[in-house]
Amino acid sequence: MRRLRARELYEYLQQTDTQPLLLDVREPWEYEYCRIEGSELVPMGQIPSVHEDLERDREIVVICHHGIRSYQVAYFLEHMGFEQVINLEGGIDAWAREVDPDIQLY
Repeated sequence: MRRLRARELYEYLQQTDTQPLLLDVREPWEYEYCRIEGSELVPMGQIPSVHEDLERDREIVVICHHGIRSYQVAYFLEHMGFEQVINLEGGIDAWAREVDPDIQLY
């Protein structure tokens, strides 16, 4: 698992030719409140039942509020055989503070 801070992820997304899946594992109310544009919501509790539907050959960036839930999901995916997993360290909170100040903090 790779771990990237918000600014590092932003720069990586600007440079990569292939857009990774931005997998937001927060709860629906959190996702509705604020999110990274282009992210897809799959709450953490649903990951065990839907992980087989994810593309194994696509890079996955896991996102949560502060990076704790996303780390747990990234760890789980890695142990399920996913090889291209990135955890957004500091979560959407860090993204709002370091990359996109228009995102609401909570």
